[in-house]
Amino acid sequence: MFDFIRSHQRWMQLILLLLIVPSFVFFGVQGYSGFMASEPELVTVGDQPITLGQFNQARTAQLEQYRNALGSQFDPAAFDTADFREQLLNRMIDERTVALAAAKGRYSVSDETLRRTIAAIPAVQENGQFSSQRYRDVLAAQGMNPTTFELGLRRDLAIAQVLQPIGLTARVPAEVAEKILALLTEKRTVERRIFAAKDFTQSVNVTDDDIKKWYDNNQAKLLVPENVEVQFVVLNEQAASKDIKVSDENIQSFYKQNQTRYGQPERRRVSHILIELPASANDAIKAQARAKAEDIAKRATATPQSFAALAKEFSQDSGSANLGGDLGWISKNMLIPQVETAVFELDRGKISGVVESPFGFHVINVVDIQPASVKPLAEVKDDITNEIRKQLAAEQFAQLGSKLTSLVYDQRDSLAPIATALNLPIRTVKGLTREGLLPATQRGPTEISEEDQSILGNLKVRQAVFSSDVFKEKLNSGVIEVSPDIILAVRVSAIHPAHVPALSEVSAQIKQRLVDERALAAAKSAGLLVLEALKAAPDSEVKDFETAVEVTRQQPSSLTREQLEAVMSAMAKPLPSYIGAEGSDQYTVFRLSKVEAGAAPEAGQISQLQAQLSQAWGAAEEQAALKVLRQEYKVKMLPDAGKLISGELDAAKL
Repeated sequence: MFDFIRSHQRWMQLILLLLIVPSFVFFGVQGYSGFMASEPELVTVGDQPITLGQFNQARTAQLEQYRNALGSQFDPAAFDTADFREQLLNRMIDERTVALAAAKGRYSVSDETLRRTIAAIPAVQENGQFSSQRYRDVLAAQGMNPTTFELGLRRDLAIAQVLQPIGLTARVPAEVAEKILALLTEKRTVERRIFAAKDFTQSVNVTDDDIKKWYDNNQAKLLVPENVEVQFVVLNEQAASKDIKVSDENIQSFYKQNQTRYGQPERRRVSHILIELPASANDAIKAQARAKAEDIAKRATATPQSFAALAKEFSQDSGSANLGGDLGWISKNMLIPQVETAVFELDRGKISGVVESPFGFHVINVVDIQPASVKPLAEVKDDITNEIRKQLAAEQFAQLGSKLTSLVYDQRDSLAPIATALNLPIRTVKGLTREGLLPATQRGPTEISEEDQSILGNLKVRQAVFSSDVFKEKLNSGVIEVSPDIILAVRVSAIHPAHVPALSEVSAQIKQRLVDERALAAAKSAGLLVLEALKAAPDSEVKDFETAVEVTRQQPSSLTREQLEAVMSAMAKPLPSYIGAEGSDQYTVFRLSKVEAGAAPEAGQISQLQAQLSQAWGAAEEQAALKVLRQEYKVKMLPDAGKLISGELDAAKL
């Protein structure tokens, strides 16, 4: 066929022309170009589009960062949300807008600024100074060269000039910081009277009609999402060690082979006197120092009880001289060789002659000796048993893990053969969704152990459960490693579609909800009556209030956030004043009797808060400037952007 094409090129060109030209008639040149390159455009910034391909590249890079940060806990599905896609797209728009502003404004960076910026990077410094060799090595490790890096850095520095000056020059007056600190430290004295909802439950009446009406009007609140019943077998340290027995022979052998772990080597209590010798000392100075040390050694040998006094008088070891030369208890390999040899050759109470070392001349006194000792087997038997058990369990865990890996695929539709072969129980849990376990009210009364909750809360496990083979085909998963000492296999035994439970299943739950709501309403009504009465007669005697407490915004005592907000936002005059605050299970009436200023803030506190507020204000001004730039460069969200965010337009999947 290819020979025919080569020998009839003119005819083939004519045929191709006849095929292509009509398409221009119908679509036009621009339409034909668009037909051939139809990558969706999401946003236009100026006259430049952000395409789906560019978004996917940014998304892949972002997910890779999360994968590196989260490791085994990384779940791509957790980031496949409308919020994540919208935030990423907006970040891309902002970056493109700022880059366009930098180009339009002809922002530039001088060579000197670039040099200073690079020299200030700690990673390319040695002893606080820029190192060109280290600079090249660091870049090479990242797969870059100086030219590429400097071009990118120059571009980033130029772009930073667009918004950075706005944020850096924002400044909140010190008076504002002082005012906020005053509000934070202001002290208020309050008493409270609580109207608890539980005290009003007996007066609440809920009928069957009330329950049915609520059920009919709140179907969405009762919806149970799609969930599965899962079976799984778990291999952990406990399972791997349950049949392990440690014999007395093993214990005895381990004890003999590890004597050093259960004993203490010989130790000696040592004192010394040091006559220092500088490294540059000549023969005359060295002879003089040795003579002094020999004289001290003679005096110490003649009267050993005077050793401490001699050390305090003559020793030039500042660390031990004031302690009478005491070096404490010494084991082997703690001292320099020359001194250690002398120490372990002396008997208790004996004083050495002059010992030379790189530091000078020593006179040594062995005050006491503790011979080497080993703890008796009976004292360490339990520790040895546990150690051997752990070692054997680790070996057995590896063997059982290997068996589990092979068995899990032998019979894909059941875990029973694995459980039988490895002597592991099959655990069953109901109510697992893609986001985790259902609440107990929707899952049922079955208790779930903390270990099982932790296992099923693991992202890797849920990913496996809802993978195609396990979820749709109900096959065994592969081996899942939750941690180095916990592995498991899982299968789906039943799938429960999203549904609204029958009224009979949730009737008691609805009744309790209505009782709680109505009891809270009754508590609030009772509290409001008391509140209005006290406001009408603020100086009247108050009853049933708790002991007064002092609260601040930083130290709320036992007040909830809502209660503290109500108390601290109340008018400071006139006093006393009364405030009401509604909570989730109570209504509280407060009597505010005293308001006083806190301690005057220190200058450092004001400066620190002022800096924090200025930083926040600068960030807000940068965002405002970004909005202006978006308007100036006519940023336009295209229809495909909305489809992308909602998930209708499919982004690249990892």
